[in-house]
Amino acid sequence: MLLTQNTKLKKTSLENNTKIYNFSISAYKTSKGKLVCPFAKECIKFCYAQKGNYKRFPNVFKSLENKYNISRGANFVELMSKEVKRKKANYIRIHDSGDFYSKEYLDKWLTIAKENTNVIFYAYTKSVSFFEGLQLPKNVKIIFSEGGKLDKKIDTSKHRHARIFKGANALNDLIKSGYINASNNDLLAITNNKKVGLIYH
Repeated sequence: MLLTQNTKLKKTSLENNTKIYNFSISAYKTSKGKLVCPFAKECIKFCYAQKGNYKRFPNVFKSLENKYNISRGANFVELMSKEVKRKKANYIRIHDSGDFYSKEYLDKWLTIAKENTNVIFYAYTKSVSFFEGLQLPKNVKIIFSEGGKLDKKIDTSKHRHARIFKGANALNDLIKSGYINASNNDLLAITNNKKVGLIYH
């Protein structure tokens, strides 16, 4: 079960009459201290992935770490391509926990995308430097996520990026700033509006 669906993706799939799955790995660090989110910074304080089931259920932590280990293997591309086809997915969200921990790992996903051109792959990431000078396949959509060590590399005037809004007026602030609210519908993160807003909860 390399590909699964969290609650938000199930809801989004139903509302959009489509099939969206996600691939998740360890959040921030593995049990052995291996850094999985190499460019995380402020986001560590409010990391969604480290809340809820991730902390409460050891089997969830173990499952994500197992997927991280699988992603490092030489046969990861083959395994994932088979899983994408088996699920008959329309969209794959790469990571609702974890991040692109190396350029080599990112390259694996780009190969998977090239082998499955009928599927849209998208990801939030703080690994901005891995994408510099990179020509992405047309079916890969990347959202640079603020709150990391490389925020200065994010050009908010041209890069698709995500910003978290907090407080009682979060929704109003999000709208006034020209961001699209992707808090409940995950596919809104990859519309023509490259300013993706998320409300902290």
